[in-house]
Amino acid sequence: MSNDVADRVIGRLKFNEAGLIPAVAQQHDTGEMLMLAWMNADAIRETLETGRVCYFSRSKGRLWRKGESSGQIQVLKEFRFDCDEDAVLLLVDQTGVACHTGRHNCFFH
Repeated sequence: MSNDVADRVIGRLKFNEAGLIPAVAQQHDTGEMLMLAWMNADAIRETLETGRVCYFSRSKGRLWRKGESSGQIQVLKEFRFDCDEDAVLLLVDQTGVACHTGRHNCFFH
């Protein structure tokens, strides 16, 4: 995706006071909800431009490229945002498990 398109998407989104927006990752072909994380404008831009999902780690205060160390990457298939433009849905192809606990998704409680 071009820089112009990424800039237009980012310009429409409503980030919180910390400059973040919630992002839900969903397996594109099964509909399985995988995880909830946070993105800032830089993470969204990188995701849209590279096709590999990048989040913002609130605990580390930096970009978190999903699967960077584990190899359990998420390839973006489709990027959507909600009617209020304050949350995003990432339709992805998940390699391996999504959750840091070793489970396939983070919604197991």
